[in-house]
Amino acid sequence: MNKETSLEEFYQEMAAVSGNSVQSLLPEAIDKEIGHFNVFALENLLDESTGKHIMPYSKRAYYKISFIEGRNRAEYADKVIDIEDQALLFATPKIPYNWLPLEKKQSALFCVFTADFVNRQKTGVVIDELPIFSPGEHPIFQLSSSEAAEAQHIFVKMQRELSSDYRYKYDLLRNMVMELIHFGQKLQPASKLYASNNAGHRIGSLFIELLERQFPIDSLQQRLTLRTAGDYANRLAVHVNHLNKVLKEYTGKTTTEIISNRIIQEASILLRHTGWNISEVAYVLGFEEVAHFSNFFKRQTGTTPQKFRA
Repeated sequence: MNKETSLEEFYQEMAAVSGNSVQSLLPEAIDKEIGHFNVFALENLLDESTGKHIMPYSKRAYYKISFIEGRNRAEYADKVIDIEDQALLFATPKIPYNWLPLEKKQSALFCVFTADFVNRQKTGVVIDELPIFSPGEHPIFQLSSSEAAEAQHIFVKMQRELSSDYRYKYDLLRNMVMELIHFGQKLQPASKLYASNNAGHRIGSLFIELLERQFPIDSLQQRLTLRTAGDYANRLAVHVNHLNKVLKEYTGKTTTEIISNRIIQEASILLRHTGWNISEVAYVLGFEEVAHFSNFFKRQTGTTPQKFRA
């Protein structure tokens, strides 16, 4: 799923439940060179049919920082984190979370942004190299009253600046995003981690989500980055043997079998429906050598990529 589709779906979902138009939710005076940024208050995202607030998390290809007040539970792979009062959550496209409110009274401020918004040319950093967005981390931080006030103040400044007509407001907002990131990196992660009874099912679901996030491949600039069982285990912060055991129980197949089947499915689509040469197909699927791709394809299908395409 590419970045534009995910952001479009994000806004369509929020517009549907809040009764606003997509256009009214988009920030003003932002262009593709800037990247994307927006900030929201949860009370403005009320589902009128149910009276419940929404805070979309799934299928995102963007980054999200949330300041949340209320009892909540974060579920991730085989871990569960209970939040009793106030928390700061840093969500990345690479690591899916499930967020469950445990009481009706909820309050939140959150911002969404793309990697382009805070890329190296604008900030001097590569966002995925920052510790808070590293695979295997659980970037959820419970806050004291003073920490909560400080975090909330940054979000309020974001809201005020976003609605201003200042010519360089997105430069200021970019600095505020980095301020939040550094604020979070100085905190200690929430420590009340425990396993739950449905952890196996959740690991299986998150594995499939991570797998499917890499597809479809619709550009020669796009490339498969997670290709092995170890890659997925590292991203989910579980041991590779545990992941394999869970998936065997969950799907009847090993981790490697599932990955290989999905790569072959995508390879078949690319060979049949694009004009890319076989070397290009091999490259976007993560193979360094076209011979390795050809051997893999023949092992899985019984025929070569050349014969399959003919």
